[in-house]
Amino acid sequence: MTRLVLFDVDGTLVDSLAHIHRGMDAAMAHLGRPPVPAARVAEVIGITLDRAIVLLAGDVEAEALDGAVAAYRRAFSAIGPDDPAASALFSGAHAVLERLAADDRYVVGIATGKARRALDHVLAGLDLPVSLATIQTSDGHPSKPHPAMALAALDEAGVAGEDAVMVGDTTFDIEMARAAGMRALGVDWGYHPAEALHAAGAEAVLSRFDALLPALDGMWPR
Repeated sequence: MTRLVLFDVDGTLVDSLAHIHRGMDAAMAHLGRPPVPAARVAEVIGITLDRAIVLLAGDVEAEALDGAVAAYRRAFSAIGPDDPAASALFSGAHAVLERLAADDRYVVGIATGKARRALDHVLAGLDLPVSLATIQTSDGHPSKPHPAMALAALDEAGVAGEDAVMVGDTTFDIEMARAAGMRALGVDWGYHPAEALHAAGAEAVLSRFDALLPALDGMWPR
């Protein structure tokens, strides 16, 4: 039986805070607001960009919000793979993805609050060693924790909820998975604390990327 391992991107697969923070600085500058500390930006990573900007900036008129989103996207896209702020895979991610690709029990997917254009920009700078059975982005979906992305991933991969697990670093990921009938694992190297992930319904919170494979074996013994 095939199982789906559905990964969040920011804070789970890739360390992207500096990349996102630079984009958010541009958005705030467009709105005439002061820069937001990185720790505050980290709290809203995982939800859609427009919603994140509003949470950080407060009430924003629709036209100004559109301009802030555009400013963010320009700054984000200007960061190439050699820039110190570029998103990079977390330690251990490449090896684990490589092993998942070689294991016919699993297919791998992505569900992210990024727009597809931003995701493609990040993926272009990475060397993912696995084919993705499903890619779900904020385009055409409500923001996490709404289950739409997870449900679409299950449908595209042809996997039932009980045979899928969401791996994420935020409560948005865990709550989305639970609402879609999926299992959920948290990771503690991202942007929300482990206790919050447990409280949201994560079966376990991992501290190392290479702990994922034993966790999957525990969920679905050979």
